[in-house]
Amino acid sequence: MTDTLSVLGDLIGKARAAGADQADAVLVSGASLSVSVRQGRTEHLERSDGRDLGLRVFVGTRSAIVSSSSLDFAGFPALAERAVAMAKVVPEDKFAGLAETWTPPEAGDLDLADPYEPEPELLTERARAAEAAAFAVKGITNSEGGEAGYGRTEITLVTSAGFAGKRGGTSHSISATALAGTGTEMQRDYDYHGAVYFSDLDSPEAIGRSAAERALARLGPVRPKTGKMSVIYDPRVAGSLLGHFAGAINGASVARGVSFLKDKLHQRIFAAGINIHDDPRRVRGSRSRLFDGEGVPTRTRALIEDGVVTTWLLDSRSARQLGMTSTGSAVRGTGGPPSPSASNLYLAAGRLTPAALMADIKEGVYVTEMIGMGINGVTGDYSRGAAGFMIRDGALAEPIAEFTIAGNLIAMFANLTPANDLVFRRGTDSPTVRVEGMTVAGA
Repeated sequence: MTDTLSVLGDLIGKARAAGADQADAVLVSGASLSVSVRQGRTEHLERSDGRDLGLRVFVGTRSAIVSSSSLDFAGFPALAERAVAMAKVVPEDKFAGLAETWTPPEAGDLDLADPYEPEPELLTERARAAEAAAFAVKGITNSEGGEAGYGRTEITLVTSAGFAGKRGGTSHSISATALAGTGTEMQRDYDYHGAVYFSDLDSPEAIGRSAAERALARLGPVRPKTGKMSVIYDPRVAGSLLGHFAGAINGASVARGVSFLKDKLHQRIFAAGINIHDDPRRVRGSRSRLFDGEGVPTRTRALIEDGVVTTWLLDSRSARQLGMTSTGSAVRGTGGPPSPSASNLYLAAGRLTPAALMADIKEGVYVTEMIGMGINGVTGDYSRGAAGFMIRDGALAEPIAEFTIAGNLIAMFANLTPANDLVFRRGTDSPTVRVEGMTVAGA
């Protein structure tokens, strides 16, 4: 078996010999297997194995990156020389450089690697079972199929500053998409579940039934009337609001001055009692990691504490730009530099049940699907297509579609209330949330 730490250490040595002042190298290797079944027949079976190598070098404050899909030891000197030659001709970047806050890799087990690898036959059976469960629900007329998948990844990082670490993980998934109705009245919906461990997945039957029930519930939609309303976000779309928040506290965006939250550090932007966490240390978390893409140790952080912005998400470059310290939030591939990103991001649960959250809404909207990405990251202006259900007298009513919900994220955050139904399922997780004063544009 190839000792990837030694391999990358050798490449770093070649880069230093070629004239690099600093260098780091990352190797990403893995395998994946996916099966899709439609109308009971296997429609697609794909297996892939691969590895990608990336070398980043610094010559003074200039840097360059080269990548390769080959671990050709004989080619390492040429690869390093090409990277150094490229670095010498690019513009200077006074914020460039390796992370300064690295430590030796910690001992710890986040339980991210399931030793069980399913055979293609089992994945086929599971995909078929998910689709069959959807078809078994009365009213389902067609299917876009069931899918099952497995993946395994290993990432090795070595830097000239002395960091050398390796981490890996697995993923398992199951999904189904069902169609109800006929002709132009047909409606479609899906369900999906992914987990680090096979044993933690929902059953194919549960996924198929859920997809079918969701599709049936959407039959016969109408357009809501236009007006100001309370909007309830279903958990599977509420996470999109967290995504917009994470983008706005991304250190790279803040440093460039293109974030609508750039002046909000240590200010209250959510209601008192609201907390948002980033937890890279969650056991069996889909985005968990002990160290980030620059070798900086990770830790759990409250990004919003009692409604207040506590920090930006920072890699080493954005931290230098802002005169701060990396938060261990760097992610990277083999062909580009690190950039800040959240890991296991979640909005902490509130106190009310979803039913209680909507109980006083005379007329409002419950959103189950979002369409398009009409978000202005500089101003926070928000406008997205949606589908879901009307809320009438505190209860779900008729299905609705072809409408837009609009507002400004600063006002939306200030008027957001979470329910108590948080479940860790998607990597970015939220309970049901209510947002007051949204503009609904329909009929």
